[in-house]
Amino acid sequence: MTALADRAVTAREESYEEPPRLRLLGGFDLSIGDELVTLPLNVRRLLAYLAVRERPQTRTSVAYTLWLDTTESRACANLRTALWKIGDQREHLLRGTGSYLSLAPQIHVDLTRLVSQAKRLIGPDPVLDPQDADPDSLEGELLPEWDDQWIEAERERLRQLRVHALEALCRRLRDDGRHAEAVDAGQAAVAAEPLRETAQQSLISAHLAEGNVYEARRQFELYRQLMWDNLRLPPSMGLSQMLAGAGIGIH
Repeated sequence: MTALADRAVTAREESYEEPPRLRLLGGFDLSIGDELVTLPLNVRRLLAYLAVRERPQTRTSVAYTLWLDTTESRACANLRTALWKIGDQREHLLRGTGSYLSLAPQIHVDLTRLVSQAKRLIGPDPVLDPQDADPDSLEGELLPEWDDQWIEAERERLRQLRVHALEALCRRLRDDGRHAEAVDAGQAAVAAEPLRETAQQSLISAHLAEGNVYEARRQFELYRQLMWDNLRLPPSMGLSQMLAGAGIGIH
């Protein structure tokens, strides 16, 4: 792109009062200001794919992924049709550089925010950013009503990242002495994955840090029954020993 074209795009973006906002958690919405933008299904799929992938993608890989059930030439034709249907919004929504496509950088994507927050919580920085302390901000399933094959692996990746982040948030809040908030985060982790022992351990440790021996014992018993009902297995020795170390007898 020439310097003159760069300046023209910049001027158009500056005149765009509010950047587009793309929602992928809980469903697909594209909004500009207070208005929802109506888009054809093939355009929605294209924008969602580029948003999830984050990095620029070759046009060929985009076409192959989004239209797996057709021929190479038909898939590429479908992509060209989707790009054409974006119409006047294309410069605000997409970037095309040679054979690569990407989402326009000014678009605010809720998935990007959640992933960044989760990585901060899991990361080594000991300081908890106040904006990351609310477990509700980690809520949301990726495009739950979509059954596209490519989305399944991304949905599972996000699920794992979210639960790890909730566990990390629970531990951080517990270590900061914010016990009620730690319990809330631990409960969110358990609600997301009831059979996950590390989630249960985070919640139980938050109860113990708060001095609520009864709640810790009660949570352990609930988990033990859940494990037996679903897997016919007991909790690990490590979890039992954690309670024993706190003076809680397990029978």
